[in-house]
Amino acid sequence: MSDDMRVELGCYGSRFHAHTPNLDSLASRGVRFDRNFCQFPLCNPSRSSLLTGQTPLQTEVLGNRTNFRDTRPELTSLPQLFKQQGYVTARTGKIFHDIYDDEIAWTVGGGSKLLQPPTGIEHKKVIPRPPVPPPPPGIVPPLPQDNQQAAHSDQILVLDGDGDGHPENRVADTAIEYLRTYRNQPFFIGCGFSKPHSPPTAPQRFFDLYNPAKLELTPDFAAWPTVPAGFPKAAIRMRNADLFIGRGASPMEAQEVIRAYLASISWADWNIGRVLAELDSLGLRQSTIVVFVADHGYQLGEKGKWSKAGSLFEMGTRVPLIIHDPRAAGNGKACTRLVQSIDIYSTLVELCNLKPPASGLQGESLSSLLHRPNAPWDKPAYSIWSEDGKTVHGISVRKDHWRYVEYGPDGGNGRLLFDEHADPLEMLNLAEDRKYAPICDGLSSLARKYLEENARA
Repeated sequence: MSDDMRVELGCYGSRFHAHTPNLDSLASRGVRFDRNFCQFPLCNPSRSSLLTGQTPLQTEVLGNRTNFRDTRPELTSLPQLFKQQGYVTARTGKIFHDIYDDEIAWTVGGGSKLLQPPTGIEHKKVIPRPPVPPPPPGIVPPLPQDNQQAAHSDQILVLDGDGDGHPENRVADTAIEYLRTYRNQPFFIGCGFSKPHSPPTAPQRFFDLYNPAKLELTPDFAAWPTVPAGFPKAAIRMRNADLFIGRGASPMEAQEVIRAYLASISWADWNIGRVLAELDSLGLRQSTIVVFVADHGYQLGEKGKWSKAGSLFEMGTRVPLIIHDPRAAGNGKACTRLVQSIDIYSTLVELCNLKPPASGLQGESLSSLLHRPNAPWDKPAYSIWSEDGKTVHGISVRKDHWRYVEYGPDGGNGRLLFDEHADPLEMLNLAEDRKYAPICDGLSSLARKYLEENARA
């Protein structure tokens, strides 16, 4: 797994020409899902959903400060199921969300203590600060706690060599140790990298892959979070959560940060390559299913947004998903069907012939698409957002080439409708155009049905 990695890989036609040879190679060997969506654009709710096979409404995890073991202790997590059915389950890095690791799921490596980098292995590069236009009306002024966050968000961390000693490298080192140790047993290894999550971090040689001056900003780039004309105010949070917190971004700063984000992706790709190379070296590739997925997407200055939080746009909810099952007839192909990260649990249960958990699963197995990527498949993808961790403030439905979003009860705080084929950058909101009313009505019905069916008593 990767954290905060939007669909910015070479094999996905990266807008910025990301250098990701190892994930590209994995995609060429397996099935690349081109339209996979997370269920919530934030770490903990997304991971809790993916790893329990339940929607965020069912896990009752709608923020980063809720443990699904407190809300739904009876659920069986994905690695827990493998452990119960005879597998060694080994964790390295971030799989569940930081302090809420599901310790009972792991044979080895469980626990919530985060790896900390030793001192002296990195130097900080502060994002340059040329003049930035003052904030437009409606921008929320910085809060006191923003000062510390802003200082953190203004740093790009550059490592020497290959980043030896950094937790990211240790995650891969540990995965390699697990492969060597458990090679003769059935194993489930969760290998979770934190990058490209802020602060952007990578060895210098990965920065050198990109020239910031040649990184073309999106047409809807804005210095500050900006609600475009014809969009509801609820569509854009007026304070960024990860980068450029409490301040605007100049084009030059934006290019520097995008470069650092890409370097972080390339570093993660390098570490993933090390783990896959060991899998090959041990002769395990043909007897091992490999899944790569990120927890949610990210915005890099589109509409002035520098985070995932609150983003029910395509960039916030669409995530890479690559599955290589050596037995799959569809290997080497791309699948354009709409799928969801919640489907991964059901898929692995079927592929590994496991008995499903007693609590049931809400995702759909993707097994048929692994064998026939163009097989009939007419299922929507849903994502929700909550500002307070309790109430649903927005829901998106992705069906066919449409993305529909409602904010507030019954869309009372506004709606969005995008034609993703004609308008992939989501520049034109069609929701209030009368000729699209039937489409909005149909998608709105799906959204409300989803909320009703997933609401817990």
